[in-house]
Amino acid sequence: MNKTRILLVDDHEVVRLGLMTLLNDQPGFEVVGEAGTAAEALRAVERTSPDIVLMDIRMPGEDGITATRAITERFPQSKVLMLTSFADDELLLRAIRAGASGYVLKQVGNAELVRAIDAITRGDALLDPAMTARLLARVREKERRAEGDPFRALSDRELELLAQVARGKTNDEIAAVLSLSEKTVRNYISSIREKLGLNNRIELALFAMEHDIFNRAPPDKKTG
Repeated sequence: MNKTRILLVDDHEVVRLGLMTLLNDQPGFEVVGEAGTAAEALRAVERTSPDIVLMDIRMPGEDGITATRAITERFPQSKVLMLTSFADDELLLRAIRAGASGYVLKQVGNAELVRAIDAITRGDALLDPAMTARLLARVREKERRAEGDPFRALSDRELELLAQVARGKTNDEIAAVLSLSEKTVRNYISSIREKLGLNNRIELALFAMEHDIFNRAPPDKKTG
């Protein structure tokens, strides 16, 4: 079984040591390097080609968001999961714009962090649940686009699926709710991104929430 290759980026050595111990104990993970600055992170990504970069936001010199932007532009095969102590709406939005695939607070438990890395590895986007409500409120305050219906290019089924993405559901969860295969869900998401001109899953979720997708799509189906 191929292991998920992880690079740790944090300016505190003790934090990196703790993360390395935790992640190397997981059978599906392998820590392939570590870095304490943004510059070191870029060199380490180039040297080790990690699947996941676990990135601290605040570091001396250039911050983790600057490093994330450079990594996602130069090494798109490496996905960045932000790990920070700061539950800051603006930092979250900046991280997303920089290309981060997810954002998790350092206060999460070990199991939650492992699940987050697994989700990012599968191609799902991840927002820390503690941030979701504030983020939703923030984007809804933005001025609505004045160019007609922002969802006019989407079918009813695509609207329904986009609402599930905005609710933070993974592909597997969407497949279960909508009685689709996971491959079909991936194909729908790719089609929706192309129609809306968006680059990734988090941009899809933000766009959907900004334009009040929940008043357009059918209500969430109950499962179980």
